[in-house]
Amino acid sequence: MSATPWKTDNWLTSQWNFAPEVVSEINFPDEIQVHDVTLRDGEQQTGVAFDYDDKIRIAEALAEAGVHRIEAGMPVVSHQDARVVADLAKRNLGPEIFSFSRCMVDDVQRAVDAGVTGVVMEVPSSQHLIELGYRWEFERAVELSIESTKFAHDNGLKVVFFPIDFSRSELKWVLDLIERVGTEGHMDALALVDTMGATSIHAMPYFVRAVKQRIKKPLEAHFHQDYGLGVANTIMALAEGVEVIHSTVLGLGERAGNVPMEETVMALKTLYDKDIGIRIDKLKSLADLVRDISGVKVPSNRPVVGDDLFRVESGIIVNWLLNCGEEHQTEVFPFRPRMVGQKEPEIVMGKGSGIDSVNDRLARFQITADEKQAMDVLLAVKDWGLKHKRLMTDDEFRKVAEATLGA
Repeated sequence: MSATPWKTDNWLTSQWNFAPEVVSEINFPDEIQVHDVTLRDGEQQTGVAFDYDDKIRIAEALAEAGVHRIEAGMPVVSHQDARVVADLAKRNLGPEIFSFSRCMVDDVQRAVDAGVTGVVMEVPSSQHLIELGYRWEFERAVELSIESTKFAHDNGLKVVFFPIDFSRSELKWVLDLIERVGTEGHMDALALVDTMGATSIHAMPYFVRAVKQRIKKPLEAHFHQDYGLGVANTIMALAEGVEVIHSTVLGLGERAGNVPMEETVMALKTLYDKDIGIRIDKLKSLADLVRDISGVKVPSNRPVVGDDLFRVESGIIVNWLLNCGEEHQTEVFPFRPRMVGQKEPEIVMGKGSGIDSVNDRLARFQITADEKQAMDVLLAVKDWGLKHKRLMTDDEFRKVAEATLGA
């Protein structure tokens, strides 16, 4: 760690992040991995459908970005899904290739046939979901889990046990279930699953510690964004020793989505000085690829990868940007845009613009104006922006400026 991990050439965050009182409470594991679930859980977002070529392209981009594991899909879903999983397992992309399955022997057999390294195996694990959602008998869930996890292990697969709705279950009851599966069946790692994103950040350390007291296996974090807390909860879990992040590109996923990889990775790197080996310069291009393939609308101000993050309209921020220049760019932004593959900052014109923006644009177009004239142009720009409710193009600015000065 550098002497000032909050301040580097590429980012400037709060030095309080590294106060001894703060750091003493953080116990990250030596190695943290990203298990990407875009191809399976991400595709569950309403209206999203990836074909074979889509999934191969996304997997290749994930590999280029340095993702450690890719959950390629669930072979039982369709012939095409089975083909994707098998083809990715055959390739030497770099990441480990996992599949997803229910706790059923036939599902696991398909994973074995596909040639994957490991399998994430789901089973309902809250009493109310078993009774009301699945309408199963409890013993059926347990017996299926024991039989299928043992079968997966016997066939050479790494087994990540994935208890659905883990976080809304009665804790002792669900840990008894998991402990029994791990003892009578098999479990290489356990996913802490917050299916409904319904755990508070203050409850997360309690959750992780309670599990670690009973289950002596590596833990993985699979959280959702229903309350917008997935990234924070993931980092809280990692700080308690959880070793694997389950995430998707752009946070794609059912309902409010899964934990977005780009936000989680950047938070770890710039707020905690924790580099987990992801090529962060690929985050923007990866997000753009998934956006284009999926057809989802990405907010222009989305953290890390939004298109407008480094387009500056507000007058006071333009003033900062012009005064600080490229050398002191992190006075204006918490991190440099090039870190994540974004374009350099751009001054744009709209209702929020100030006199510095107008003077900058007039100088660029070699339009001469005194102080009063420049202010007249600014007022005209604001009127235009209020009327059109969007940014101005360069041609539109030139026309407004010339019309104002001509008058």
